[in-house]
Amino acid sequence: MRYGFDTPETGGFERPTLTPTPSSKPKDDGEWLPLQNHPIFATSSTAGDGGTARSSTFRMPENLMAWDGASRLYFWDSDKRCLHRISVSLGEPDHTSVLAASNSKVLQADVQLTFVVNKISINRNGSAILLAGSDGLCVMYLYGHASVKDGTTICRTVSIGSQIYFNSNSIIHTLQISWHPYSDTHLGILSSDSVFRLFDLASSLGQPEQEYYLQPMEPGRCRNAASICPIDFSFGGEHLWDRFSVFVLFSDGSIYILCPVVPFGSVYKWDSVLEIYSDAQSYGLKSTNPRAVSNSNLAITWLEATFPELHHQDTGGNVPAVKAQPYALFDASVSMQGPLPEVCHSREEDSEVRVSECEGRAVSLLYNTISKDSILVTAWSGGQLQIDALADEIQPLWVVGSPPRLCVDSRDQILRVAMICESIPDDYSIAKLDHLPPDHTVWSGHPPPLLRVAVVDLALPRKKGSNSLISMFIDPLIPERIHTLHWGGIDSIVLHFLPFTSQTSDKDKSMRTPSVHPVLSTCQGESSSASPLLGFVALSDSFGYSWIAGLTSSWECIVLEMKTWDILLPVHVDIEKKTAGLEESEDIDTPTIISKELLNGPKAVLLPPSSSKLRSVIADSIEGRSALHQYFKLFHENYVEYAHKVYFELKHHGPHLKKVIEDQHGRLREAQQKLFKVEEEQGKLENRISRATQMHSSLEERVERLRNLPGVKKKPLSKAERDLKSELDRFTGVELDALNSSIEAVNARIKRYTHSLQRNLSNQRKQSAKKNYVQDDQISQLKSSMAKLSLLNSENTKKVKLLESTLANHESIR
Repeated sequence: MRYGFDTPETGGFERPTLTPTPSSKPKDDGEWLPLQNHPIFATSSTAGDGGTARSSTFRMPENLMAWDGASRLYFWDSDKRCLHRISVSLGEPDHTSVLAASNSKVLQADVQLTFVVNKISINRNGSAILLAGSDGLCVMYLYGHASVKDGTTICRTVSIGSQIYFNSNSIIHTLQISWHPYSDTHLGILSSDSVFRLFDLASSLGQPEQEYYLQPMEPGRCRNAASICPIDFSFGGEHLWDRFSVFVLFSDGSIYILCPVVPFGSVYKWDSVLEIYSDAQSYGLKSTNPRAVSNSNLAITWLEATFPELHHQDTGGNVPAVKAQPYALFDASVSMQGPLPEVCHSREEDSEVRVSECEGRAVSLLYNTISKDSILVTAWSGGQLQIDALADEIQPLWVVGSPPRLCVDSRDQILRVAMICESIPDDYSIAKLDHLPPDHTVWSGHPPPLLRVAVVDLALPRKKGSNSLISMFIDPLIPERIHTLHWGGIDSIVLHFLPFTSQTSDKDKSMRTPSVHPVLSTCQGESSSASPLLGFVALSDSFGYSWIAGLTSSWECIVLEMKTWDILLPVHVDIEKKTAGLEESEDIDTPTIISKELLNGPKAVLLPPSSSKLRSVIADSIEGRSALHQYFKLFHENYVEYAHKVYFELKHHGPHLKKVIEDQHGRLREAQQKLFKVEEEQGKLENRISRATQMHSSLEERVERLRNLPGVKKKPLSKAERDLKSELDRFTGVELDALNSSIEAVNARIKRYTHSLQRNLSNQRKQSAKKNYVQDDQISQLKSSMAKLSLLNSENTKKVKLLESTLANHESIR
């Protein structure tokens, strides 16, 4: 299906309309050919040298392809440092094909990019595309304020947060970057300094609109470094307070929720906002729990200030959507709800003594809304996917008494907001269904528990030095299907059971486990090197067809059609029908060449009753001739007609019998040739068996000699030694990386404070020359802060050295 755009390429900025409308193929697009055969994929970069332009310090999954949801596919050329825009036609001329216009448009930034682009992502309306790398972050505007030079469209490109992430005095790394689903100009960035920032491209490019400093635990309470190192985040979806939530994943697999987080000026459906407002008034204010009443009062205050249309609901009912106004509570900050506990029954053991089902560390997080269920999928470096569902609704939560920091203009309008998000200590880590009343968690401030749906093991091959990043994508057509992209290829996971949706659905009442379908493998064997994909995008049309397009490391495009119509159908086996079918098949004989009637012979002749006088009758008499005529007639009707039938059958089936005999002779000759080959190979097999026997005997002799070597007979590790080994392995794989990230974040803050201190000192010296005074208190405070930070940094360095020495001693003991 084809789509059209009614958007000018030049002139004032206009957002394109992505509503699919049937249109004819443009005349200037040239020839239409399959997408995988497009010439830009054959000529882009150096074939087979796709890794030359990749950055090893990039901490996010790479993806150099993007789709606007309609008819335009984008591909970043790392060699030419330009963006290709390809017009695609989905499902034409047949549903298995994806055609692309041979004349693609080339888009180039109006500024020189000084970093390697590893990821591109397009915003909601397709008007801007994100260009992200380890050393830079830019946004290219695809429409408006563009010029053409030598056939290349020069697009306006701006840098985002360069003074925070990419200046010479900062070593802060971006961990995840994502467009907000309810805004066309807002970017969410999670960085290694444990800060989540929202940037508004329409107001300020260098300073974030909102800053949330994540503090999941109180100082001194954390037992491992992985529990305070964020890894990934995901925005919520179309479900009550989920649309105002941000889910943050940490290295140890714990998930926290920030709610409410709303970009200033984002647009939401009026019915959705009104439903949330009515829920807070109906269940929160009428609760007997004073904590629930207080939380619901704060939520209602926030809703009425953020969406003023709630004050006059009578006139606001005809409004399809409302815009969020800048607002923040002046005496409270958003709380970090979590870590989200697990749902279990009272007979189950605690989570601390249960064996972990996932290996390694958490690497990525995906939020997905499927009907009535909110699904969270956590990917682990060991190749497992942990699939959980929220067992309760999300409600907003604030920490009263922790005021945020606000920046307002001359009209007292909020421009920027920053706050420290702390978690409220709770008295439980596992929610037990047998002890919780139905209304125990309604507006009481408890984080919603997680209900374990399944743990899927992708069975990735274990290779030293392989990339452990796993990125996940939701299928645009079937939300129950999740595509996973990893260094070994692409897998598709289909969820057949959902806790709340399956309760009200009659299509499948059984609790089926998710099905895993390998789609593409980029590693052909255990000995072959990994060739991860550099790009991935899922395509779909309005007729129910779906495809995936990928970009290999040799800059080749692959397009695969995905089955959609029957992947969710339950598999029902009717045992009775299957048994009846087997019985019928046993009764049916093999069809014969000659009919059964002929094989049974002629029918038995029933002689007429004869009297005793018939023996004395002469043959020449009238009675004798009559009897002979009657016997001859019976003989003719049975035996002569049967002989005619036999003759006809044999004559008719003669060629068929000849063909069958020839086929049998041919098969006999083939069997004889195979037997002859087997006889020839028998000697070779005997020689190989003899050599294998000799090799086996030589290996046994070597094993015996090795057993006699000194130091071979070692005692097995004791339980304490095994526990120490597992703990050291965990420190090596998870805790050491987390400690290094924490040290980097502390060093970054020290450098920022040092730079700000030097700048403040220079400014103070200039002012002292004029006004002749110095703020001694401020300098002393800064020096004390510097001393504390230096002390903390030295302690962390000592811990890392202690861990490294312990690991070195352990290796030497081995």
